[in-house]
Amino acid sequence: MELSNDDKQRYSRQIALQQFGETAQQKLLQSKVLVIGAGGLGCPALQYLAAAGVGTIGILDNDTVSLSNLHRQPLYTTADVGLPKAAMASGALLALNPTIKVKAFPVRLDTGNALELIKNYEVIIDGTDNFASRYLINDACVLLKKPLIYGSIYQFEGQVAVFNVVEENNIPSANYRDLFPHQPKENEVPNCSEAGVIGVLPGIIGTMMANECIKLITGIGNSLINKLLIYNTLTNQIFEMDITPKEETLHLIPADEAAFRSTEYSFSCETAHSFEDVGITDFLKLMKEADTVVVDVREVGEKPVITSFKHINIPMSILKTQKPDIPQKNILVFCHAGVRSVDAALFLSNGKNKIYNLKGGIVRYNIH
Repeated sequence: MELSNDDKQRYSRQIALQQFGETAQQKLLQSKVLVIGAGGLGCPALQYLAAAGVGTIGILDNDTVSLSNLHRQPLYTTADVGLPKAAMASGALLALNPTIKVKAFPVRLDTGNALELIKNYEVIIDGTDNFASRYLINDACVLLKKPLIYGSIYQFEGQVAVFNVVEENNIPSANYRDLFPHQPKENEVPNCSEAGVIGVLPGIIGTMMANECIKLITGIGNSLINKLLIYNTLTNQIFEMDITPKEETLHLIPADEAAFRSTEYSFSCETAHSFEDVGITDFLKLMKEADTVVVDVREVGEKPVITSFKHINIPMSILKTQKPDIPQKNILVFCHAGVRSVDAALFLSNGKNKIYNLKGGIVRYNIH
């Protein structure tokens, strides 16, 4: 496929890159990417993929634009409020780059349509904001052997990873369940409408997801395969932790397409054990009880340094690979903003220990 003169002009700045060139641009123009969720993460990912020249972009979202979306979803305007996101996003992308193809799917993704929709695309981007959808999308991608770009945001912290990439040994890389095997129970983790989110964060994480997608399609750079990147907007700290594919998580994924279609993701992934969210008052009170340990799951070097109470540091990057046997009855976990500590609490739940999570993280309480 030869690039047209218009293509060479439109994409001239990235074609000029020595590591990129016309070959990488041709790969983008021939590629097909499905973005599920045209919200905070989906909007920036869609804009930059369209601008970069991804040839066919699918947009799947059954929601409408609301006024509260606009502070973090600038793909839309005030005039779009009340209108379907998929259609509005499609029009905006074609206005930006009329040389690409954009397909809008104003439907809710479920086990009845997921496989049929996903199978037509090379790379899937998960821009959803609920756990049921994340597990559904992950399992569908595993069954169809489709690479999955994952992102999530919470208040001031975001995560990015690349899942389910078939590597040279024909074995897929880690998938979402290797990181978070089980779905939290309903209302166990607050969403953005409950906990809030700073508007620039989804823009940062969404463009990171677009970047991972472009690297995956073109084969340039090092992708976040078997890695989780964690970014904090308040401190500008970036951490990476390794994710190891685990055979024991395979039984959590439906065995075939028929089993997938019969799976109920709202309920089937609930964990047998749970934890309790606590505020700082209860947290400080509980740590004084006998047979209690406080665990900081932040990575080494994260700020602020906590000196006001006794604790141990087991970073999530280590916790996920080496599950500790903690003898104390009560385990109190905390992190920076309360996202990773929820994952740690779920991971540590075993029916033996009583797990408590500091809701909102240590930064919320300004304790050092």
